[in-house]
Amino acid sequence: MDATETETTGSTDGEVAPPTADTPEADLVLRLTEAALDTVRGLRDAEDDADGLALRVEVTGARGTDFTYDLGFDPVADAPPEDTVTVQDGLTVWIPAGSVANLTGATLDVPSREGQGGLVLRNPNRPDPLGMDGAIELTGTVEEKVSQLLDQHINPALASHGGFATLVKVEDDKAHITMGGGCQGCAVSAMTLRDGIQSAILERIPEITEVVDTTDHEAGENPFYEEVPSGGSPFA
Repeated sequence: MDATETETTGSTDGEVAPPTADTPEADLVLRLTEAALDTVRGLRDAEDDADGLALRVEVTGARGTDFTYDLGFDPVADAPPEDTVTVQDGLTVWIPAGSVANLTGATLDVPSREGQGGLVLRNPNRPDPLGMDGAIELTGTVEEKVSQLLDQHINPALASHGGFATLVKVEDDKAHITMGGGCQGCAVSAMTLRDGIQSAILERIPEITEVVDTTDHEAGENPFYEEVPSGGSPFA
């Protein structure tokens, strides 16, 4: 929900005032548990001008398979109209426009371990492990498109880890891929293939509906490979 779409109150200077009524739960970008609400309210109330502050939550980058975040209190009146401002149980939450998609469905909670302080942000969203954003132009046959995607966009990202991916063949609607170098036998290569390479191919080449990993991971230095039962899929 955009700040301009929530219920607002009047303002003497012509600006749109921040929302005051609770946002419907279905419209919340980030939800706080009761324990997190109590913790955040306590921290906010210790600040000057607490009533005018919002909890600002921003995605600042990525580290491995998780996003990194910045949380703090800022005057809600400073939120630009393109940002999202919501209210949950009287607590105002401000999320910059560039972070909304990556925080949708996330939950702010307290640690489950007793005695551990702070807050925990549980986010179902994950950064693209290959860092591939924006439109990519691919031409030619399906095989040529897959090879272009691997050679021009995916392998440069894998090269930083000493690895590479190669197209073995396209059979029907399946692309058979093998991984080599630092990716062969790497403990995270299954995640790289499933969350990175497979997603990139399926998203950008609609003729492909499945990516098959043909890598002999047992030959790598740090094999993680476990045999898939007959008829099964390593991506299940």
